[in-house]
Amino acid sequence: MLKKENGDKKLLISTMYHNINSDKYSNKLSIFKEHLLYIKNNFNVVFPEDTLKGKDICLTFDDGFYNFYEYVFPLLKELNLKAILAVPTKFILDDTNIQKKDRLAIMHDDTYSHIDQAPFCTFKELKEMSESGHVKIASHSHSHTNLSTCDNLKYELQKSKQILEEKLSIKCDSLIFPYGKYDETVLTMAKKEYKYLFRIGNGINKNFDGINGIIYRINADNLKNEKSIFSYTNMLKYRIKSFIKSF
Repeated sequence: MLKKENGDKKLLISTMYHNINSDKYSNKLSIFKEHLLYIKNNFNVVFPEDTLKGKDICLTFDDGFYNFYEYVFPLLKELNLKAILAVPTKFILDDTNIQKKDRLAIMHDDTYSHIDQAPFCTFKELKEMSESGHVKIASHSHSHTNLSTCDNLKYELQKSKQILEEKLSIKCDSLIFPYGKYDETVLTMAKKEYKYLFRIGNGINKNFDGINGIIYRINADNLKNEKSIFSYTNMLKYRIKSFIKSF
């Protein structure tokens, strides 16, 4: 079935997720596990630096919510998969003593008003995941702001990269635009700091060069079933979107 859905031998899909078992922009853990199993059986799961085989997928999570550490990270290890996690560094604590049930109970829209309760992964947790080889940490800017309208663009791009590299002892080469927002000024400056740039857009790519230098991602929040985003109709829509945006 996947052969019919994918068609072209050169296919790089990048999926976008936010939460697991939360109230908004989320997937139920049971469906998400089946979704990962489907992906494992039908795709080559990659990071940007990996060799592509022609039927590839790059999993990305925005914001770095604690539920990623609690629910997604164990699945990645169990299934031997990997994912990119984009974090806004301003809101990341070094460590926390807050109980996990309290961290998980914070609603999506309340996240930024409860930073002291550690709704995001801590740097200790991020380092553990990064060192496992299953999670690649990317920038989501410093303060999760719309980069196309902020007054301190250079700071937002550089500060996030600097903190992640110093705290986690990594090379941070990927940026996921907050809200998917950017303009030509943002794009020019971001390319000076990062090799791989991700946006929203519900399009597919041939490789990590993306479309005009930007890697398009498919929205995979609120999945109806494990393979709903990969249906023939949806894949056709993604291809048409990519074709239009390539000009």
